[in-house]
Amino acid sequence: MQDALVKVHDLSFDSRRRKFAFVSNRFTWESKDTDERRRTGLHFENVVAVKRKGFTQSDGDVVLSLLSIAFQETDSPSGTVTLSFSAGHTIQLDVEYLDCAMRDLGPAWSTEHRPKHDA
Repeated sequence: MQDALVKVHDLSFDSRRRKFAFVSNRFTWESKDTDERRRTGLHFENVVAVKRKGFTQSDGDVVLSLLSIAFQETDSPSGTVTLSFSAGHTIQLDVEYLDCAMRDLGPAWSTEHRPKHDA
């Protein structure tokens, strides 16, 4: 999921179902010969709280670039999932336990914009 592009309006938290989900344009790092992106969904279950830093849900068309996903255990098996984006934006999910799934939603398409990272 590194370098997935996510529009803020594609982030969703259903507090009643305790589910946080989003769709993104994921860079397919596994494609060695071509630079491609693919529409991909990611969701987390058993989410009890969501905290955002650097943006609000009303920033709808703002595009976030996902850098990493980390899990920090607090009171086993509970913990915090941190989604870190460029420009210091973050989302923290307090979860009862780690339960997430990713699914590609369609075919890949070519891109001329390969993500670059400074060493």
